[in-house]
Amino acid sequence: MSAPHRLDRGHTDDLMTFLAASPTPYHAVANAAERLEKAGFRQVSETDAWDAETSEASASGSGGKYVLRGGAIIAWYVPEGAAPHTPYRIVGAHTDSPNLRVKPLPDLGAHGWRQVAVEIYGGPLMNSWLDRDLGLAGRLTLRDGSTRLVNVDRPLLRVPQLAIHLDRAVSAEGLKLDKQRHMQPIWGLGNDVRDGDLIAFLEEESGLGAGEVTGWDLMTHSVEAPAYLGRGKELVAGPRMDNLLSVHAGVAALTAVAGGSKLPYIPVLAAFDHEENGSQSDTGADGPLLGGILERSVFARGGSYEDRARAFAGTVCLSSDTGHAVHPNYAERHDPTHHPRVNGGPILKVNVNNRYATDGSGRAVWAAACEKAGVPFQSFVSNNSMPCGTTIGPITAARHGIKTVDIGVAILSMHSVRELCGADDPHLLANALVAFLEG
Repeated sequence: MSAPHRLDRGHTDDLMTFLAASPTPYHAVANAAERLEKAGFRQVSETDAWDAETSEASASGSGGKYVLRGGAIIAWYVPEGAAPHTPYRIVGAHTDSPNLRVKPLPDLGAHGWRQVAVEIYGGPLMNSWLDRDLGLAGRLTLRDGSTRLVNVDRPLLRVPQLAIHLDRAVSAEGLKLDKQRHMQPIWGLGNDVRDGDLIAFLEEESGLGAGEVTGWDLMTHSVEAPAYLGRGKELVAGPRMDNLLSVHAGVAALTAVAGGSKLPYIPVLAAFDHEENGSQSDTGADGPLLGGILERSVFARGGSYEDRARAFAGTVCLSSDTGHAVHPNYAERHDPTHHPRVNGGPILKVNVNNRYATDGSGRAVWAAACEKAGVPFQSFVSNNSMPCGTTIGPITAARHGIKTVDIGVAILSMHSVRELCGADDPHLLANALVAFLEG
């Protein structure tokens, strides 16, 4: 089966829509699920018994399934006639991004200002959150145990920077921000700050009655829309590209290959939460979610533990996450012979100390997929004098014994409230993922 160019700049337009509609991991997986549903995928519950009908292609030809858990989604397509020991081809990504998250006691204020108490999530570039118009979004948990997504997508909060007249040293010494004292946003005026004000506001915004909300997972986001940038609109600026760019590409690739009856592998999308703080959660890559779902799929098709071992041994995962494009103002921070450029195609990420999971045989798998798709790719390694970041790749490889390759798209301003990528790279990545999933 050949892999034609299915996706072009229209994919990038759609990415911008996806980014704007996904201010939190919970919104991202809901939007991904909606796209999968339109492609014929059906949700299955982890608490139900899984049988062959759950895990195989149905008489109508739809073998697409997905599981939602919090801010994570696992989706897969079982081709008709797939054996229990059929290996998987996995696109791995993560749904979370660094931001400011609301504390359990959110209401505070001083000197006539109403503020929201926030905690720093992940490793954001904190200065990028200053003087931004911020919305508030997330998940509300109700008294009956159900959940409700909320998104106040309009200017609501702001973290005001101190005027230079009151901090003359900033010009010489640079901006120094204390995470506790300097990052609490304002959202109104008044001296009568009462517990419950913020949650009462969100209940009203969501059409809920007073006191219905008993739990919340809330976070701030910039309300500025994604936009093309540059003389020829060859760049895209927007929020949460790390790593919703990969989630979006993975959904597009999986839905493109679903329906193929001669696929030699079972294609999978695994989008996890909590990568930015270590992946150690029930919805993170270091949790049991992916392995449990893949095992249940094997067993539901009549497989044994031996079939499970054979399937995992032949499985390959592409850990897709953003990487660093060469920065024109800081080129010395990059490896002198590895300078990934935007719109130069996706990147293969290598680190011999296993901060990335790529090895030579993994490189060959990735090179074959890119060749089949007609997509150029670049290589990334860190400057030896700079610490190297990491991804879900090494975690996936170690936890499941699955060959894993780290890839992604090169961007600037990683972990900023607003990141920058090339306008062609998202669809080049997606086309490479299509070829990879097709085998």
